[in-house]
Amino acid sequence: MEAEQYQRFCDLLEKRSGILLGVDKRYLVETRLSRVLRDQKIESIDALMGRLLNGREPALIKAVIEAMTTNETLWFRDEYPFAALRDVFFPEAVAKKKQNLRIWSAACSSGQEPYSISMLVSEIKPPFSVEIIGTDLSSRVLEQANSGIFDELSLGRGLSAARKQQFFDVVDHGWKIKPEVRRRVRFQVGNLLDPPVGLGRFDIVFCRNVLIYFARETKAQIIEHIANSLQPWGVLILGASESTQQLSDRFTVERLPSGGMAFRLKS
Repeated sequence: MEAEQYQRFCDLLEKRSGILLGVDKRYLVETRLSRVLRDQKIESIDALMGRLLNGREPALIKAVIEAMTTNETLWFRDEYPFAALRDVFFPEAVAKKKQNLRIWSAACSSGQEPYSISMLVSEIKPPFSVEIIGTDLSSRVLEQANSGIFDELSLGRGLSAARKQQFFDVVDHGWKIKPEVRRRVRFQVGNLLDPPVGLGRFDIVFCRNVLIYFARETKAQIIEHIANSLQPWGVLILGASESTQQLSDRFTVERLPSGGMAFRLKS
């Protein structure tokens, strides 16, 4: 891709998905677009760019966005958010005598985060029900999440052998999450640039290691959407290097005993 063509592509991607690419990502873009060319039977990047800029093929634009989406995910990633659920936020819900806790896993990729939360619920057995909504821009990764089937390689990324045996059954093509864990989780396609219409209000939102891909204005927009989806005094958990500070004045910072921070919506 020529520099001017690459910039046009970056502008299109940011407009459609909010993803911000640096000047050093040209090789990554070319590599991922080559798969789109192959799958869509398009002869060149020039031809692809012409069709994208024409704007009349939403399915093609969707395929390109999905190809460019980073789907890096682990089971129980970083540990401390899950320790915070166990030691801080679930006991808080018990103290408030809540009957139901609603958790949103935003940009959930292939489902490791929401399923990890559900496994934790099975281990703790709190005296309230837990509903977990996982959303992602990519319908492709959500298909895998919905199947609940994972191979040995993906299970080896953060999942202990004990949890693997406890929460999965062997099937023909890998390991399938058990119904006890699966039933708490619902998946839905969702773009963080859009207000989460129809999802309802949440007590806790996980939006981890996502904001780093967006420009400052887009980050602020996403944080505002999340704030509007939280119950009063609801909690937002971001990635270890992410913060609402300088993006929103609607949250207070809470240091977690297990490390890291959470962001509490002001009443």
